[in-house]
Amino acid sequence: MPSESNVVAASAAIPAPEVGPLAPLRHATFRMMWLAVLASQVGTWVHDVAAAWFMSERTGSPLMVAAVQSATTLPVVVFALFAGTLADIVERRRYLIIVQLWMLVMATVLAWCSLVDRMDEWVLLGLTFALGTGAAMAMPAQAATTTELVPRPLLAPAVALSSIGMNIARSVGPALGGLIVARFGVGWALSLDAVSYLGVVLALWFWRREKTVSTLPSEPFGIALRAGLRYAARSGDLRSVLLKSACFYVFASALPAQLAIVVRKELGAGAGTYGLLLTCIGAGAVSGAILLPKLRSRLGVDRLVFGATLLYALTMLVVAHVRLMPVLGVAMVFNGLAWISVLSSLQTAAHVSVPTWVRARALSLYIVVFSAGMASGGLLWGSVAQRFGVPLSLTVAAVAAVLAGAFSLRFKLSAAMTRNTAPSAHWPAPELTEAIEQDRGPVLITVEYRIAPKDRAAFLPLIRQLGDTRRRDGAVQWDVMEDTAEPGRFLEYFVVGSWMEHLRQHERVTHEEKALQDTLRALHQDSHPPSVRHFVGAAPMSPRLTPLENDS
Repeated sequence: MPSESNVVAASAAIPAPEVGPLAPLRHATFRMMWLAVLASQVGTWVHDVAAAWFMSERTGSPLMVAAVQSATTLPVVVFALFAGTLADIVERRRYLIIVQLWMLVMATVLAWCSLVDRMDEWVLLGLTFALGTGAAMAMPAQAATTTELVPRPLLAPAVALSSIGMNIARSVGPALGGLIVARFGVGWALSLDAVSYLGVVLALWFWRREKTVSTLPSEPFGIALRAGLRYAARSGDLRSVLLKSACFYVFASALPAQLAIVVRKELGAGAGTYGLLLTCIGAGAVSGAILLPKLRSRLGVDRLVFGATLLYALTMLVVAHVRLMPVLGVAMVFNGLAWISVLSSLQTAAHVSVPTWVRARALSLYIVVFSAGMASGGLLWGSVAQRFGVPLSLTVAAVAAVLAGAFSLRFKLSAAMTRNTAPSAHWPAPELTEAIEQDRGPVLITVEYRIAPKDRAAFLPLIRQLGDTRRRDGAVQWDVMEDTAEPGRFLEYFVVGSWMEHLRQHERVTHEEKALQDTLRALHQDSHPPSVRHFVGAAPMSPRLTPLENDS
């Protein structure tokens, strides 16, 4: 399996040819993982049907039935960020195996309780919450593995295929779950869910993951969590992805939250009609995934997302005001196409806008925005529908989606899609006269530039852009100053908390930052590279504080 740095460097040098939507399936490891996750997602839908049916039979309470869904989704909002942090600092394959085994055990216990008639509503809610917690812990790590299973040029179709898998599971799982519950009972449906986790465990077991080479120990959890949040706060591209996601999901959530009500109350139809419309959405998603490469190359990612948002809003208006099944079926096909166009674009941008060392944490933030947006939006538009009716709720949501989409045009995804975030490792190791304890600090790094007056206007915006990357990678303070006695002599400085944190900066620097530093050095008016000096907090027993120099 090629390393990410080699793949990205190659893709930056040679324009990537257009790839087919099914190209990632030619990679055996991705294909094995995709099929295993698909089977697991089908099992999850079977579980949801069986759990809702059991709760409705036992309690007859709509609130308790809704509580089953909440027990599944609430852990995602609560634990996803912590899960993303863990996934970045531990061995990801082993971590995923442990989480999948946890879900296998919880699903097995749940099935056993049902088969031996030991299950009540509170046992169901507790074990469902435990399963939801496992899913929340797995999501960021599982999403982050996509970049390890396919080369970067295949990332967008790989993300689209993952979404297709979700739609296939959503189309097949409920029907299969209903059939098993009706024919064999809740216990056997829950047993199928438990078995479905075995495929993912086996796929992970046989995956030979390329090991990341690092001489540094893993970050402590608290430091890693703060580093992830700091990176997100300082990364304009990631912020654009998150804000654009919020602008879409809060309003797009109105349709899935109210489609069943439209079928039952507005159309006077049953579960068969509801399943048919879901199947149309799935068919639209599959068609959209096939068309996405061409649409993205012709429109560009930002226009594609806005156009898909307009299309999605139009389908909500159709559902709000049209009661002809053929028209609704066609509208749901276009709804699935629009949904996967936005979802795939946002997820791909979230992947490529960040470097490897923080990817799972970034994806966990995206998952939190997605889950919170869908959950809060569903409650918001459900409340509007409760008071003013479903047609008005969907109409207002559609109009708001268009306005939010227009507003989000200022947050560009195109820059994120072209970033080269592979590690460059171009900083030489600091030259030391004596060993430095890794926890010693703070550390002050200075870089001295000599800039001609004609280049001053070009230098200052670039150096401040570099300052943003220093802060993203761990600097707690950064600035640049000019010598009053010698104009054109600039001193950049930044401070990190410890020597270990500075060593981590050496591993985090990317090809994108290398290109920026090369541009700055081209403006440097000296035959020697800019002078770099390191100052470290004096240890209590140290007789001196030595400036350390290198030629980085």
